[in-house]
This record gives sequence, structure tokens and C-alpha cells, in this order.
Amino acid sequence: MMDVATRDGAVCAPSPYEQRRLAALRELNLLDSAPAEAFDRITRMAARLFDLPIAAISLTDSDRQWFKSRMGTPRSQIPRVPAPCALVTESQAVLVVEDLLEHPLLQASLLVADGVRFYAGAPLFTRDGFCLGALCVLGTEPRRVTLEERAALTDLAAMVMAQIELQHALGRLDPISGLPNRTQFIEDFNDFCRDRPAGSVETALMFNLAKPEELDAAVRVMGVGYVDEMLDEAVRLLRTFLGDSHTIFHVAATKFACILRNGADRAGTVARLRYMLADHADHGSARFVTTATFGLAPFVVGDAVAADVLRWCHSAAHDAHLKPGRVGVYDSRHDAIYQRRFTLLNAFGGALERDDQLHLVFQPKVDVRSGACVGAEALLRWSHPQLGFVSPGEFIPVVERTALMRATTAWVIEQTIVQLARWRAEGIALKVSLNVSPANLVEADFAGKVIAALARHGVAPASLELEVTETAVMEQHQQATAALEAIAQAGIGLAIDDFGTGYSSLSYLQTLPADVVKIDQSFIRAIGTDERTRLLVATMIRMAHSLDYRVVAEGVETELELAVLRELDCDEVQGYYYARPMAAADFSTWYAARAASAIRSRYSTVLTSASRS
Repeated sequence: MMDVATRDGAVCAPSPYEQRRLAALRELNLLDSAPAEAFDRITRMAARLFDLPIAAISLTDSDRQWFKSRMGTPRSQIPRVPAPCALVTESQAVLVVEDLLEHPLLQASLLVADGVRFYAGAPLFTRDGFCLGALCVLGTEPRRVTLEERAALTDLAAMVMAQIELQHALGRLDPISGLPNRTQFIEDFNDFCRDRPAGSVETALMFNLAKPEELDAAVRVMGVGYVDEMLDEAVRLLRTFLGDSHTIFHVAATKFACILRNGADRAGTVARLRYMLADHADHGSARFVTTATFGLAPFVVGDAVAADVLRWCHSAAHDAHLKPGRVGVYDSRHDAIYQRRFTLLNAFGGALERDDQLHLVFQPKVDVRSGACVGAEALLRWSHPQLGFVSPGEFIPVVERTALMRATTAWVIEQTIVQLARWRAEGIALKVSLNVSPANLVEADFAGKVIAALARHGVAPASLELEVTETAVMEQHQQATAALEAIAQAGIGLAIDDFGTGYSSLSYLQTLPADVVKIDQSFIRAIGTDERTRLLVATMIRMAHSLDYRVVAEGVETELELAVLRELDCDEVQGYYYARPMAAADFSTWYAARAASAIRSRYSTVLTSASRS
């Protein structure tokens, strides 16, 4: 606690009452906060009521009078001694000085140097009886005050305190930390911007104590009390770094924000934040269970709104997990990517409910030895009326992180089975495969739903093949294996997709009821030029064959790749070498042409053999 200057200029330790009064003042987080329209409105009302040019809401700090609201004076603060508001705080009573030049203690006040002669101030009392300062009106000429004016000034002071308590208590404070919450941040941000020149560049900061999964683990093991202690420690850490001149806002469960003041040097701030996090990692009580980060968001006054600035801070703090020192600075390019992803996610939900945006394409699977088309893979495509064609490489990773993935797979399964029924009616007998996400494998009665869809359209289970990645199975091994076993028992084919990129091992393969292994295209690209890759693929094929798996190579694009795979005894291939993914009608045409070509080829071979004999 700081010492307090007395009226004669001496310095002494604060009294117990003064210590409690200053603590109550700081707990309200008013000192050095941005101007607020709610308080400015009362200040203007006081000036008009008294017909005076100057009015202020003055808070008495240990060594200064700081003006939360002011009009008619350029000063934001003056020394506590000698200041008339300090006398109001000490006496806890209305003070009227008709002429400051005649007051023995106030003649040296800066107010007198500014031309002020008249002063009237009413105390600002908390519910606990602590006087925070005064609501005051000032004039450049001596004057008297009537009883009605004294009463009005007291009423206005009570209005100020009502506003302070309203902001402090109703929906403005986090119940756990006691700090101003996101609602208060938004209001204070707007007030801050009104007090800064338009176009000036300022910086907001966010401290994220833990990732959501870390917070969840801490609660499950240690209880909510431990998390509360973590938050208290985080607040102390921030106060040590920021000092008393910054207001800290508790804007989310483990996130704290503030607006950096006084033109903070960004590079220097980043360096100090990294040092602070390093010290926290070495000595913080939660250092073993949390990963703290900082996010900085520069913004232009007049161009940015509070909600966007918080979002930018959050984005920077999230990205900071991957940055040296775990301090991130908002990058608008990254934000554009996140905005695009969010737009896609919102739009995709609507696309599932329509019949004019999503469609399937089919890529042939060709037997390496005979060259016959023995199957196809169904692939999802999306054409949005405004966004245009959206690559599956862009929207699938976004969708599969959400509950929409289950509905997406259900849509693909239904449309694939419908197409299988149509092809069967055309005399085309194929096995069509499609991808299944981890979310589907833990879905209640997923196998039953697939079986029911096949029965509904009269399609044999053997006509359908579901592709799963090794990683998808390992994420929920017990539930996923049970679902796959039910699918296999129904006669539906199962394939391990992207083999070689996940948890590939002989013991792992033995536990899955699959009958096909698909080698990822990342291995195929170099198979014709890199001997190590060729040996690796050869090992994969031999291992799969030893377990009675049929092997499919993805991404085959050249004659050389096909030749090597034929030499390594691969069973099937798919890729651009034979055909790009096609719409169902085009696939039917391609399939018929290839079948006719195969017949002509066999007939020609028979004729050639006959002529030789």
C-alpha cells in the first residue's frame, strides 16, 4: 500500500480506514479506466444545473485526484494535496468553497492556477461507507450555494454511486474472479475509443491460461476449487506484469483481456510476455497441467469494434500454441482463413437440406492384371450458388470436426446406395466404396442404419464397401471395432484407407475385420523413381497379402507407376491414369466403353491365337 501525503506535505503511512478505503476504490477497477458516457451524462447535468463551466467526478487515490469524468478542464488528474476533493474525502461531507483564494489550504491548488475560484463537492459513498471522492462543480467567479443546490449536488453524487454499483454488480463482474466481464470490456472499449484520436493504432491483449481439454482434465481430477486457484494465480501474474494502470477483464472461462495503454511498444511487449510465460512455466503452480499463451491484436480506433478485437485476440492466443514463446500477434490473413471456414460450415448445413448443391462423383477401380473395372469410389462434391465449386480438401476437414459429419456420411451412404440400385437396373454390377469418419464409428447403431438403407433399396450388402482410416479406428478403438465387426458380419466390405500414414503394424491389422488395404497416394508418387519408396510399398503389399487382404493403390497417374505396381503384385489401382472422378451418367458411359473395349481386345486375342494355330 502506498504512503499518503498529508495537507502539510508530509508523508505518513495510511490509517487502517484509508487502507480499506483505497482497497475498496481499487476493487471497483475505476482508476485509469476509459471515460464512460454513463458518467459523462451526470457530469453534464451537474454543470447545467449549477450553470457552471466545469464539473467532474473525482476519485481520491493515495497521491492524486483522478477524474473519471470531466468537462471544462483539460486535466485528467491533479495532486491530492492540496485539492478540495481530498478534503471532501477526508471530511466525508459536502464542501462548498465560495472563493478558493480565501481558503488557507487550497490557495496553492492547481485549480486556482487554472483560474478556478468557486468549488462545491458532494462525497461519493459506497454501501460500506467508504468515501471514494466527490462529484464537484467549479466556476471562475466566487458564488454562493443555496440549500436546494446542496441537496441537488448530493442527489447527483448518489446517482454517480448508483451507476458505479450498477456496473460493478449487475452483469458486469465475473462471479469467480470478481473482475469485469466481457460485457464491461465491450462498454469500456467503446469509451476508450471515444477518448482516443480516430485512426490511432492501439493494442488489445488476451491471456489464455489453458486449452479447453486441459481445463476439463483439471476439473475432473482436482475439482473446480483447483481451477479457481489457477485463475487467482493468473490474475496475480497479470497484475504484476500490467501494473495498476490497466483494467483486466475476465472475458471467458480461462481467458483474460485488457487494452494496453500509453502507446505500448509491441516488440518490447512480446519480449516481456515471453519472459513472463517462461517464468510461469518454471514456477507457476499450474505449470504441469496448463499451457498458457498470449494473443495481441492491434486495432485502429474508429475502424474496429470490441467483438472483433476480442475475436482477433482469441485467434492470436490460439495460434500462439504453435509459436516460439507462445505469444501470438493477430494476422488478418489467418483471420480470413478462419472466416472462410466458418462461412463454409454455416453454408454446408443448408446444402445438406437442399437437393441442388451436393452431388457424388465416382472414380473407377481397375484390376491390375485384367484391366477390368471392378469397382468405384464415391466422392462428395459441393457447388455453392455464391461460393462456386468448393474443394472437398477444403470443406471436409471443416465439417468432420462437427456433428454435421454424421449427417454428411448418412447423405453419401443414401445417395451411393440409390446409385447402386440404378446401376443394377442398367446391368452394371459394381462394388462402390465410400469414406466413413471417426464420428460415424461411435454413432449409435451405425451398422444397423447402413444395413437398413441397403434393404430399403434392395441392394446386396456385398455391393457396398466402407473405407476407414487407421487413425479413425484407434481414436475410439473399442467402439469402432465393434461397429466394424457388425458391418463385416452383415456382408458389407471394409477397407483400410490411407494405409501407411497412421498406426500401421502387423498386430494392428490382425484386429480389424477388413478385407482391403488402400495404400496412400503419397507413397505411389515416388514409387517409380525412389528405390526406398518402392521397397516400402513392396513390404506393405507382401504384409497385406500374408493376411489375405486385397491391395488397392491410390493416386496412380503414370504408366511407370502402373508397371511397378503390377510387378509388385498389387491387386487394384485407382487414379487419373485411368480416369478422373466422374458424375454417375459419365461413369456409366465410361464403364460401357471400357467393357466393350475389353470384349474387342479378348476377341482379337482369340482370333490371333486361332490364326496362328
